[in-house]
Amino acid sequence: MGLVIALDVSMGKSFKVVYEGQTCLSEEEILHNKEGFQALLNEIQLLPKEPILVFESTGIYSKPVETFCQKNQLRYCLLNPLEAKKQLESGTLRSWKTDKQDAHKLAQVHPYNHRIEKSHQPDIYHELRDLSRFYQEVEEEIKRTRMYLHNALQLSFPELEQFFSSRITPYALTLIELYPHPELVLESSQTKIKNRLIKSTTKKISERRAKEKASQIIDYATNSYPAVSSTSVQTRKVQYYAQQLIHLLADKEQISNQLIDNAKTLPEFKLLISFPGIGDISAALFIGELGDLSRFSNHKKVNAFIGIDIRRYQSGKHIGLDHINKRGNPKGRKILYFIVRNMIRQQKAAPNHIVDYYYKLKKQPVPKKDKVATVACMNKLLKCIYSMVKNNTKYDYTYAVSLDQ
Repeated sequence: MGLVIALDVSMGKSFKVVYEGQTCLSEEEILHNKEGFQALLNEIQLLPKEPILVFESTGIYSKPVETFCQKNQLRYCLLNPLEAKKQLESGTLRSWKTDKQDAHKLAQVHPYNHRIEKSHQPDIYHELRDLSRFYQEVEEEIKRTRMYLHNALQLSFPELEQFFSSRITPYALTLIELYPHPELVLESSQTKIKNRLIKSTTKKISERRAKEKASQIIDYATNSYPAVSSTSVQTRKVQYYAQQLIHLLADKEQISNQLIDNAKTLPEFKLLISFPGIGDISAALFIGELGDLSRFSNHKKVNAFIGIDIRRYQSGKHIGLDHINKRGNPKGRKILYFIVRNMIRQQKAAPNHIVDYYYKLKKQPVPKKDKVATVACMNKLLKCIYSMVKNNTKYDYTYAVSLDQ
């Protein structure tokens, strides 16, 4: 009988039990600090056989336990919350949940469940994952802040939004921060606005470009009819959110550069960017979310990890429609979705069999809906990337098309 250490993880602590077969050898609560983990390590070293640790993934709270296992090269199983729930509820109709009960149950059902040990990835993949998440968080913050800026601008100086109708630029935001209200523009001259813009912007801007922007904002101010005064809270909010966006864009660029530089050290980066429509940042984000693809034994497991494997339901005469299960990594799924959409947008740049497959699905006797076709392309792309990484080969349109036929 093997030794199992099961932990029910919560914030800052875990309830631990040690089992051999169905016999409980010890139980206690441990704190997630140096003293608590050292006591656990001492206990493990005194055991007659090497144990396996089992615990549920609870996001940031289980991370210290996982780090402890990795640093001390301990065998461990990190359970998906849904998987753990099904295992804990099997064979019982009683709804009774406590930390102590869950820890015991995790250990007791271990011999009857095929739990795959977590394989340790190189540290570079963990760092890329953290950078990828940081990058996406900053992107979300930019979207939220831009919405706040839009709301404030509609009251103080709505014409200024035309400065970043297509994309946000630092010098446009600088101009908005300096002149959030028409009255402030009309109090100044074109030359003063031009010089102030050149001096204040963090990006290089030519004198001619600055002069054009100054003339443009004066034209906007002349015809603008603001709903609030230049001293109102809404005007202050415009300045505040413009300033926030300037800092966020600088942070995004810095994180992006660091993410790409780190990803370039991995061999799969060159393979990914050889695929038409996948740029440096897309490749880096993809690696950050999916990690080392070689740890998966087949592409179906990669699909399940992302959450685009098929969920099928049939009961009696009822047969439900097939859907993707969405139980995997939602951030990775989002990145994959945008990569496919980007391939479709940039289809004229180079031939791409994923784009060919998309239009094939759209032109069938019964054309697929856009989202259905896109998800099918995500599945095909993931399979292709997995094969490229496994075989260490760059993208070849001719070879890919021959496989499809």
